Amino acid sequence: MIGLEYDSDVVLNGRFYYQGKFQDLSVSVSQGIITRIGKFLKAERIVHLPHAVLPASTDTHVHFRDPGETDKEDFRSGTTSAIYGGTTTVFDMPNNRVPVTDYEAFESKLSAISGKAYADFGLYSLFTGSNKDLLDKRTSGLKIFMGGSTNAAAIGDLDMVATDFLRNYENPVVFHAEDASCLSAHSMEEHDCRDHNMARPIECEQKAIEKAVSFRLKKGVIAHLSFPYDIQTNYLFEVTPHHLLLNDESVNDQWGKVNPPLRDRGTQEKLLALFLAGKFSLLTSDHAPHSYENKEDFEHAASGIIGVETRIPLMLSLVKRKILSMDLFLKTACSNPAALFGLRKGMLQVGYSADFMCVDFSSEKPIDQDRLHSKVTVTPFNGYSAIFPSDVVMRGETVLEKYELIEDHLGRFISNDRK
Repeated sequence: MIGLEYDSDVVLNGRFYYQGKFQDLSVSVSQGIITRIGKFLKAERIVHLPHAVLPASTDTHVHFRDPGETDKEDFRSGTTSAIYGGTTTVFDMPNNRVPVTDYEAFESKLSAISGKAYADFGLYSLFTGSNKDLLDKRTSGLKIFMGGSTNAAAIGDLDMVATDFLRNYENPVVFHAEDASCLSAHSMEEHDCRDHNMARPIECEQKAIEKAVSFRLKKGVIAHLSFPYDIQTNYLFEVTPHHLLLNDESVNDQWGKVNPPLRDRGTQEKLLALFLAGKFSLLTSDHAPHSYENKEDFEHAASGIIGVETRIPLMLSLVKRKILSMDLFLKTACSNPAALFGLRKGMLQVGYSADFMCVDFSSEKPIDQDRLHSKVTVTPFNGYSAIFPSDVVMRGETVLEKYELIEDHLGRFISNDRK
């Protein structure tokens, strides 16, 4: 038996994935934290978890649009979707309509979303190159746009003061890696996903990655890699289900328009092969919803795909079919994302948060976009095979039971000051 000497609030019994295999275990929880792992543990309250029990996930890259564009999404609908998708912790990007570039915008955003979240959440700030003294100390990490995207202009060249600040920054710095001058040189009229791929080619992404890596940061992260790029660096690379599983042949309408673009089938398949070989550290959703009006036609459509609810179910389907190993899935979707931010989540381990998802691997079925929980539910993954968690536990308390949200439990703000 492994444990700490604390009284238990609850014991969770179930078939947990632990030390590389499923085992019938009891997990003792006190104040939301795992205190013992063993068999036949006792407590006044015992909860029996159904099916296969896995650590819940952390999604380090979501755009919940709150405040400013809550017709697209807000923190209530976004975190509801996260819980239904087996995700108990999210980190929200700062490119709101009023970008989060200083402590006033940070506080305004935090106030607007207070009391709405069903999942735990942290908040990024946007780094502009000249706002290092204005950043809120509670910020979880920084986002840098090297090329323009929704509600964000390209950062331009950084001076020595800004570069030194970033090199000494202790929290993650996430790069949207598309080079602005390269994008400008390839700008063209677009009518479908293949045009979008040509207008934002791989060379623009590669050029930006090489520049970002040259900064030599402590915790550099390259967001949403869209092509097979395998180099030796201490930077971490994110990949998304849409870049791993979709391409500009399989999806060709405005609902597949995203930055960086969906690539050709050969590039997508090579990216997937590298992911399955364990070359990338983080599996994120880059959940980026838009209204029907914003997606009315391809030429004028905003870029972004929803994914916070489907990210884990899509991967669980790959696990069932033995395409993706369980250990790699848990590493990239659960333990690594939490560890990036210094969180004790994403693992069945004493001292970690008791966050779990219960998975019935016999429940695989096609995604029905009409049953998703975002404000706009259109997804290019409609009809793809997926396995949605039946139950979700956060800090030892059930927050999703038999596929139904229990709305009594709210998520907590993860302040960098408290970590």
